Amino acid sequence: MLELLTSETPNGWKVSILLEELGVPYKVTPISLTDRVQKQDWYVALNPNGRIPTLVDHDAGDFAIFESGAILLYLAEKFGRFLSVDPQDRSRVIQWVMWQMSGLGPMMGQATVFNRYFEEKLPSVIDRYVRESQRLFGVMDAQLATRDYLVGDYSIADIACFPWVRGHDWAGVDMSGFPHLQRWFERISARPAVQRGLLVPTPPSDEEMAEKTTKQGKTILA
Repeated sequence: MLELLTSETPNGWKVSILLEELGVPYKVTPISLTDRVQKQDWYVALNPNGRIPTLVDHDAGDFAIFESGAILLYLAEKFGRFLSVDPQDRSRVIQWVMWQMSGLGPMMGQATVFNRYFEEKLPSVIDRYVRESQRLFGVMDAQLATRDYLVGDYSIADIACFPWVRGHDWAGVDMSGFPHLQRWFERISARPAVQRGLLVPTPPSDEEMAEKTTKQGKTILA
């Protein structure tokens, strides 16, 4: 049995979406970021970085994986889906997963922090992260100009990027000038497995999600 320890964040949704796409059974263990459960000793023993998500493969000797990108790769390889076996196509997919982890996620995350959670408003800092996030949107838009997905067929590259693009409004990053990215976003949003994955670990209302996310964000800054 697979166990996903997670919370309502883009990195958490990356993994729950893939699990739903795979259609395999898994157990969800919600982790309260507000209560700082991710810093408790039992959790850090599984995830040394004290962040979410963590995946535990109980059928493989309780093997624990941390870092959402590493989890995507583990699951794609374990089940042989959403990652090409062709060496070059496989590399292309992994390149985009790494791009998301090193660029899109951190920049969108900082745009969110300084737009939503940081008590002092710092216009120059906000502008820096918003502009860089939009630059990265432009990179995706150019890549998607002649294709439906980032690399060939739908893959973990798309799954990795989607939840971060989805949070553009919350982060204060305008997506209106990127038509190819918008087309891709609508295509991914329409997938039933994606819709199910976004309900993990809990399906709060928009208002509840905004309140909970704000509390979590401010807790992380503390």
